Amino acid sequence: MPSWLQRQLEEAYQRKDLKRVRLLNQCWFYYRETIPHSSGDNDSAYQKR
Repeated sequence: MPSWLQRQLEEAYQRKDLKRVRLLNQCWFYYRETIPHSSGDNDSAYQKR
């Protein structure tokens, strides 16, 4: 997860901003599905289920 997204999520959780948490969560899942996997590893966190 990119550090900028982690910081945004932490801030949203601390402020209990559920709308922002949901939006950032959607961003993470979209990002995770669209980034190319050039490393070739089989990390289960990045595989589609």
